[in-house]
Amino acid sequence: MSRDRALLQRALDRGEEDGGNVEFKERLSRNVHLAEGRRESLAAQLRHRVLSGDGEATYVVGVTDDGGLAGISHEAFSESMDVLSLLAEEAGAHIDDVQTWGVDREAGVSRNGAGDDGLVGVATVCDGAVLETDDEHIVIGTAGHVDHGKSTLVGSLVTGRADDGDGGTRAFLDVKPHEVERGLSADLSYAVYGFDDDGPVHVRNPNRKEDRAAVVEDADRLVSFVDTVGHEPWLRTTIRGLVGQKLDYGLLVVEAEDGPTRVTREHLGVLLATELPTIVAITKTDAVDPARVAEVEREVERLLRDVEKSPLSVSRHGVDAAVEEVSDTVVPIVQTSAVTMEGLDVLDELFDRLPKTADDDGEFRMYVDRSYSVTGVGAVASGTIKSGEVEAGDELLVGPMPDGRFREVEVRSIEMHYHRVDHARSGRIVGIALKGIKESALERGMVLLPADADPDPVREFEAEVMVLNHPTRIGDGYEPVVHLETIGEAAAFHPDDGRLLPGDTGTTRVRFKFRPYLVEEGQKFVFREGRSKGVGTVTDVSPVE
Repeated sequence: MSRDRALLQRALDRGEEDGGNVEFKERLSRNVHLAEGRRESLAAQLRHRVLSGDGEATYVVGVTDDGGLAGISHEAFSESMDVLSLLAEEAGAHIDDVQTWGVDREAGVSRNGAGDDGLVGVATVCDGAVLETDDEHIVIGTAGHVDHGKSTLVGSLVTGRADDGDGGTRAFLDVKPHEVERGLSADLSYAVYGFDDDGPVHVRNPNRKEDRAAVVEDADRLVSFVDTVGHEPWLRTTIRGLVGQKLDYGLLVVEAEDGPTRVTREHLGVLLATELPTIVAITKTDAVDPARVAEVEREVERLLRDVEKSPLSVSRHGVDAAVEEVSDTVVPIVQTSAVTMEGLDVLDELFDRLPKTADDDGEFRMYVDRSYSVTGVGAVASGTIKSGEVEAGDELLVGPMPDGRFREVEVRSIEMHYHRVDHARSGRIVGIALKGIKESALERGMVLLPADADPDPVREFEAEVMVLNHPTRIGDGYEPVVHLETIGEAAAFHPDDGRLLPGDTGTTRVRFKFRPYLVEEGQKFVFREGRSKGVGTVTDVSPVE
């Protein structure tokens, strides 16, 4: 019997008892179980079950009163979880975890999520309301050359543990088997830690969602990392991480042995093109002598001055100066080692004290970065909220679809670093479960908006661009990939003067090759094709015809 199957069997074996914490329900429906009088009664029953279980109750849904496997449809199970969530909220509790199994009435319970006749599920309901997210929360995007210790540094920061010298703490962020095997990150990873009055609140094991959720719940101030990709073939993923998220700060790593490389310069260019306040961490200082560390710091200072930025050595000027001066023009430099933990206390103090960049209090907006499907919940859109706030139950629009239209959806629930929240606001990295759309219809680059919004998706827009690198000239019809928010789409350039040379700044018309997107004036973007790279700002948009 599998471990997951054993969870269901234990709940069925315990059964319903007057003084127990297990409750059987075949299904819960809005019309019946949320009706006047019934809602209060069921919330009181739930509260009793939670108290009987010392703060935790188990609801088995899709079974008869005597524990027989009935199985209900995916739609009925989703509605049951919605109702259970509302009952839990009224009882001062929240749903902490849901596991489901498919039911074949002839064969019994089959593998997780399979079965011909429906679903049966176990919901764990815990005491305490869902997390409020009004505390300060900064989001940091990391960048740097492959093997320069970026993921290892973040792993040591969030766990508070020294690395073993072989990148052991990196394993907390490399989420795919081939990444762990090769020691390379191939997609964006996310990590979180926080602070309270006693200092850092670390994650015991970032790979356990319960441990990450505990930090979100316990910390007074949160720091989320969007850990990007250092290997050159995946530069487009790094650009997506830095351009497509609502970041407060950038963290650029430079290895003490290698010093700045061409990839370092490219990543720095993307960070600065987005006008993101950035900190440079010189890593692996334990592997070289102090003279080499000082030499690399001077190289970094020269690199920053070359792009008209002012370096600020924290070892010389102190943390107070770094906190006060960091901006899109002043770049603090910190010497670090994940093995000896040198400099990590400095980064901790910086991240604890750095001000949150101004929140955008406008209407809710979130560009979709990832989508996935959760059995019993449905389609989930993940991304960073760019502006405004969202609550469970809100009606939204999502799109544009390939034909330019938007779909109406409803927010089932919201999660932040595996902790369910009742609302979230600008700057939060969240997963939003949506009712009214299948996961297969969601695509990266789509946007979530309020239901009363009147969006005009575009195929074409005008932009002011600067060519950072190009072997010859950019002529009419040049087709790079444009990275704007989470959009990554081939587009044709039509420069006003017919061409743009390396180092040129000029105006061009940009037309997406395949489909429309929601684009607005003032948005920054990066474009690349091979070794050709540049940055731009949207200056004018035209609704699709």
